[in-house]
Amino acid sequence: MKLRRRDFLKTSAVVGAGAMALSPAVGAFAKKTGKKGKNRSGEWHATTCQGCTTWCPVEVFVQDGRAVKVRGNQNSAINPGTTCPRGHMIPKQMYDPDRIKTPMKRTNPAKGRGVDPQFVPISWDEALGTIADKMMELRAANETHKFVLLRGRYSYSRDIIYSALTKVFGSPNGISHSSICAEAEKSGAFFTQGFWGYRDYDLKNCKYVVFWGVDPFRSNRQVPRAMDELKVLQENGKIATIDPMLTGAAAKSDVWLAPKPGTDGALASAMAHHILVNGLWDRTFVGDFINGGSFEANTPIDEASFAETETFGLAKWWNIELLDKTPEWASAITGIDAEKIKYLSEQLASAAPYVSIWYGPGATMNPRGTYTAMSIYALNGLLGSIDHEGGPLQDVSSSVNGIPSYSDYQDEIAIEGTGYPKIDQRGTYLFPALKKGHSGKGVVTNNVANALNAADPYDVKAIIGYWCNFPYSGTENQRWVDALSNLPFFAHITTNASEMTQFADIVLPAAFSATEKLSYLKVHGNLHTEISIQQPLAERVFDVRADENEITYKLSIALRERGFANLNDYFNNEFKDPETGATPTNEYEFAEYATKLFTKPSYDTLSGGWNEYLEKGVVTTGPYEFKSHWGDFHTETKKFEFYSETLKKALGDHADKYGKTIDELLTDTNYIAQGELAFVPHYEEQKRWGSEEEYPFAFIDVRSRFNREGRSQNLPWYNIFRRLDPGDMNWEDRLRMNPADAAALGLADGDDVIVSTVKGSHNSKLLLWEGIQPGTVAKTYGPGHWAYGRFASKDYANHIANGLNNNEVLIDDYDRISGSTARNGGFVGVKIEKA
Repeated sequence: MKLRRRDFLKTSAVVGAGAMALSPAVGAFAKKTGKKGKNRSGEWHATTCQGCTTWCPVEVFVQDGRAVKVRGNQNSAINPGTTCPRGHMIPKQMYDPDRIKTPMKRTNPAKGRGVDPQFVPISWDEALGTIADKMMELRAANETHKFVLLRGRYSYSRDIIYSALTKVFGSPNGISHSSICAEAEKSGAFFTQGFWGYRDYDLKNCKYVVFWGVDPFRSNRQVPRAMDELKVLQENGKIATIDPMLTGAAAKSDVWLAPKPGTDGALASAMAHHILVNGLWDRTFVGDFINGGSFEANTPIDEASFAETETFGLAKWWNIELLDKTPEWASAITGIDAEKIKYLSEQLASAAPYVSIWYGPGATMNPRGTYTAMSIYALNGLLGSIDHEGGPLQDVSSSVNGIPSYSDYQDEIAIEGTGYPKIDQRGTYLFPALKKGHSGKGVVTNNVANALNAADPYDVKAIIGYWCNFPYSGTENQRWVDALSNLPFFAHITTNASEMTQFADIVLPAAFSATEKLSYLKVHGNLHTEISIQQPLAERVFDVRADENEITYKLSIALRERGFANLNDYFNNEFKDPETGATPTNEYEFAEYATKLFTKPSYDTLSGGWNEYLEKGVVTTGPYEFKSHWGDFHTETKKFEFYSETLKKALGDHADKYGKTIDELLTDTNYIAQGELAFVPHYEEQKRWGSEEEYPFAFIDVRSRFNREGRSQNLPWYNIFRRLDPGDMNWEDRLRMNPADAAALGLADGDDVIVSTVKGSHNSKLLLWEGIQPGTVAKTYGPGHWAYGRFASKDYANHIANGLNNNEVLIDDYDRISGSTARNGGFVGVKIEKA
């Protein structure tokens, strides 16, 4: 029997009704009334939320095998025992009646948006056998490199599928999602401090924090802790927010500056200039003039006259970039009054070094984002807060095992296949992707669609994707629709029938990570690192398997049955139970033994070992040792670099590989800097798609506190509570515009409007709101699904979207130094007209 989309939802509705009949017991939420009633006892079980990249250790209350409610892990030093709204959605997402319940195969060979896949249910053996057959065809043709594994969100069992599966089979193509949501901000810290990762911030000891292009109470990392420590921040010091929109953080701040989008680098340079000319820098960390002296506007200094301590290149930075970057200069660019720039700079200096400039994607994920990130982050160095109490910190080290070596299981075909270049074109001349300073070490996720469409560097014949939905989450997403429509074979591992699922030949139902999967996460924050368990703690309602470990093990068996035993041999030989030495005999034992193997160095520190770890949920290391990196930063000079020898070497190495100069490389990859300017934090005018004359409004991509990374839109709770995000509305998708702009255009609240870019036009509905800077329009990312389920889409059966997906407006572009997708900073101009 063919299962069409309409039938799929009907089936979901029936199962949904059953799920409701088995719904979590309301007794868990009941207040004590003194009246007698049925006793519904239950227990709290530890696991990890993955509703965002905070990865909070949490506990889930389980009654009669059902996950009921969620709180923060009471044993955690990172999570304050609470959770944000996303965590509370865990039971709703687990019991979503629109989840995929059994493996399915496509019976309609045609692919495209609006094309019914005509899925029919099949067994796990048939589904995995079909995938194995396609993979064996590639081995028979010596084309294993034409197999790709696309990874979205992940746990730290990731290398089982991401590395071992691909490399033992013979493909170089384990492709991460990372550059779609980050990388540029990591680039800023790396090319100054030598740290590639997400910073921790010592909020308890902070006297002044600046949230720059980020709202940690809503959508960035460490959300519950930021919410919990807001009162401490307000009592101990002050808060400033720099964002073109009134965010939740801005509403709680002492100072809110709303720069013109894309001008953050100018603001940062002006703040650095003002701090220096007024002698307000931190001399302990930075150093001082040897025989007295000062920084004077428009006047170079003798580099030899300034002796630095923990930093390198301040005099060069001043002479190359800062000497004429006055607050008055920045005011004309940013739209912020010069006196406000001076005031914030002086306030920060007065609280230094107990300050944190906490920056995020809103300021840095643009086509020249690395330099913006460097400019903002360098202020932390100037104020002496790097690695200091109250400042930005690196991670506390933890002890886990990596994946066992698989080199002995790679045959000649695998060795040859993994020698091919990766499909995302990283490391090519136009995509340096300089993760940790190495050419091509980063990932350029969103460019995979372009590479597939162009068959460059080769034609891909088979892809497995898990926990990803790139036709929705990738900018200019029609490219992904085109690529997947023409792909010979695609298998999707997913909880819900997303946009990406509509192009699948085989669909595998994934276990829900927080409550149905055994794995672990590394969690950083609040001066600690924790190895946090993720475990099945409620009965699986549907016939699902965990993506990274269970499904991969079952696939290895299917490959063995077809003559390729290497992967299964690797799993059986190298993933024995570290407690008993037992060999896995099924996917569940494999998941357990692998998780034990990875986490054993941590749980061995507990008196109760593995069982105590499962009960507590976390193994904690820390607290952070302040100033532990002073004198030994992971840069070329071992100093905090205002003049980045680290970036200079990385750019030089990449340019040399192609016989080019650094100046040629920067020009060809759309940067402005030439000469020495390329190696210091500096302002680069935003690369903008569309002239301000024809497309006068900068488009702002907004994140919701209710987004479980774009996966919660099928939950009624997502729509019921959206008004709690500043400027948003329940159940409606609206484009926000300042009333003054609307009046000038003759537009009114609720008008249907056309949103046009240089690439096309889209429909939306207007919301007038004073909380957005004139000259900009903003819309929340999350609506606009045309699949995923009955609430996420307007009409799932006919692929009709519920609102406008921001990625249909945003244009395909990159910060090529880091490989990051551009999605912020107002780099896309739009025109707004009444429909």
